[in-house]
Amino acid sequence: MKRLSRIAMSLVFVLSAGALQAQADYPVRPVRMILPFAPGGASDFVARIMQPRLSELLGQTVVVENRPGAAGNIGVEAAARATPDGHTLFLGNVGAMAINPYIYLKFPFKPLEDFIAVTNVAEVPGVLVIHPSVPAKSVKELVAHLKANPNKLNYGSAGPSSINRLESEIFMKLTGTQMVHVPYKGGAGPMVTGLVAGEVQAAFVTFSTAVGFVKGGRLRALGVVSPSRVDALPDVPTMPELGFKDMTVGSWQGIFVPKGTPQKVVAKVFAATTKTLEHPDVVKRLTEGGQRVMVSRSPEEFRKFVKSENDRFAVVVKELGITGD
Repeated sequence: MKRLSRIAMSLVFVLSAGALQAQADYPVRPVRMILPFAPGGASDFVARIMQPRLSELLGQTVVVENRPGAAGNIGVEAAARATPDGHTLFLGNVGAMAINPYIYLKFPFKPLEDFIAVTNVAEVPGVLVIHPSVPAKSVKELVAHLKANPNKLNYGSAGPSSINRLESEIFMKLTGTQMVHVPYKGGAGPMVTGLVAGEVQAAFVTFSTAVGFVKGGRLRALGVVSPSRVDALPDVPTMPELGFKDMTVGSWQGIFVPKGTPQKVVAKVFAATTKTLEHPDVVKRLTEGGQRVMVSRSPEEFRKFVKSENDRFAVVVKELGITGD
């Protein structure tokens, strides 16, 4: 029995030492970054700009893995179930990590319980855009047109729980207008394609997704969901400037890891991510795409931010009565 006990203790020691060594050597193989949305959107844009520099700092290739579907829930589940050793990162956004929990009440994963928040990465302003066929050159003119034509215009979204769906519902509530909701399976691709084609006539979209179409004259931008104007389209006023004082926060992107990831690994991911976002080329490319770098001072600060966003959208979703239909 004593011999067996010594063997067991030896095994515990070896395994513990191995785990500590693995933490010290992290990462020991390529790191995948799961995105819960399709290529071409704001998450994909941010991830692929960060990828080269983050790979360099971690000393291993960071592989971007798009896992779209179910309004981001498929990607959330894949990340939550991953081995918590730091070799799986999750680039979550406001929809997946602060809105979905209150839209899909039976979804088994909870952002604040099943993930460790590492750091915010970027703020992605939203923008109200319309198809050029709509006879409105401003938000005021759009509101007048909508009041004269209730439920005759369609608005697009990336799905029932998307931030652009909520922004549109808030806009209609504040203005007393009505449009018909047309959900798409994705915002950057299907929904924007439908908007440019005239299938829908209005939408709140992420700035980085719309800016090229606006500059090319295929969409018309009326207002930016942000506290300040965006350099890429400086002549477009903000929604607060236009009287919508609460419409200041669009989307955001942040790095998460599965619950149980060792603290030393979390610290290394935090350090590498924040240093990546200090690189001049990374900042320049994100800014040119209409993004704002927004790095947390610590994982705890980011956790508090995610908590505040969950609290905020729990109220918004309830007031609007939105469900995951």
